[in-house]
Amino acid sequence: MPPIAESEVASIIARACPESSYRAKRVLLIVPDGTRTAPIGLMFKTLYEQVGRLSAAFDVLVALGTHQPMNEAAICQRLEISESERKDVYPSVRFLNHEWDNPAALKQIGTLSAATVSELTNGLFSMDVPVEINRTVFDYDQVIIVGPVFPHEVVGFSGGNKYLFPGVGGPQILNFFHWLGAVITNPLVIGRKWTPVRKVVDTAGAMVKVDKLCFCLVVDSDKNLVGLFAGTPEIAWDQASELSRQVHITYKEKPFHTILSCSPPMYDELWTAGKCMYKLEPVLADSGELIIYAPHLKEVCVSHGRHLETIGYHCRDYFLKQWDTFKDVPWGVLAHSTHVRGVGTFENGVEKCRAQVTLASQIPADRCRSLNLGYRDPNSIRIEDFASREDEGVLLVPKAGEMLFQLTEISWLEGGGVRKSLICKAAA
Repeated sequence: MPPIAESEVASIIARACPESSYRAKRVLLIVPDGTRTAPIGLMFKTLYEQVGRLSAAFDVLVALGTHQPMNEAAICQRLEISESERKDVYPSVRFLNHEWDNPAALKQIGTLSAATVSELTNGLFSMDVPVEINRTVFDYDQVIIVGPVFPHEVVGFSGGNKYLFPGVGGPQILNFFHWLGAVITNPLVIGRKWTPVRKVVDTAGAMVKVDKLCFCLVVDSDKNLVGLFAGTPEIAWDQASELSRQVHITYKEKPFHTILSCSPPMYDELWTAGKCMYKLEPVLADSGELIIYAPHLKEVCVSHGRHLETIGYHCRDYFLKQWDTFKDVPWGVLAHSTHVRGVGTFENGVEKCRAQVTLASQIPADRCRSLNLGYRDPNSIRIEDFASREDEGVLLVPKAGEMLFQLTEISWLEGGGVRKSLICKAAA
């Protein structure tokens, strides 16, 4: 698929953002943090040239979700501008970080009623869910969302309104729909478009009564921009996710007993490096081992590490069948735990996970054991030993986390009643 030229990017932006519509307007650009591959710098600079010089304000809000804030230098790097450009070309642009854990930075815009939640989740949950968002968005005449679309473990495909929720949303709705995705399970969500979580996210997005324009990007494995869609968050995402389905899913005929899933440096915590498991669980064989190879990684999670150190990494049923013990842990943390550990069962006090998940990082062996993860010394791993061995059931993924791997034939997930057993009523 041929890359989109910069001139065509400029043309698409010019059509979506006519100059005459932006004179004296206040514009907020919402962009992802550094854990998403996309030409955000190209988009930022082209949008600034098109409307930033005309508008009364043109500011940037980083959609962190619950990730760590970015400093000025990191945001410049994300926007692909130098320190001198920041000073000389973009001095009036404010850089803002989302503050998910600061109540003063949030505004409640409504509540998803228990009846609505039951309808959206096909009866899995029935509870009121308050909807909060960064109050900064209401200081502007228009919000422009820019971000890539990839298969996603919680919502099915990322992008669109997901840059509002969880991107700049409050903790209650974030925790709720992450746990919803975990209850359905990663293999039944990832790479599927119209999931219950997408319905929740779009319903919450419709409650944000600000003019919204969205640019959804599709980037191939070589970082080339191969798709750019403009429109409402819903329409742009719908189009981009169709292309993402073609670009970002790799099909394999048989599952693998060993997978070396190499984490890129942009995942600097297990909180994000867990994507190296999410995208590969569908092709991991029963009793197989998935190794998250991340020799640069030192942290489990800065924001949520204390919870994860307490609960560890477990399958969904470990938590559901001991709900009174775990119900007060942030549900987004529980979701992350189950997504990393994968599908399994918990019967008569015994947890049986379908596969082994091993961490090869700077996190030591004793800490991995306490987290309920396997350990390998990253210095003992030679990447070349895993190459060209797919016929033996060994898969090497040099840059994991964005490409989804699925099986061409009906997998372990679809047979033997396993799929049915994965869908259950959630404790709530």
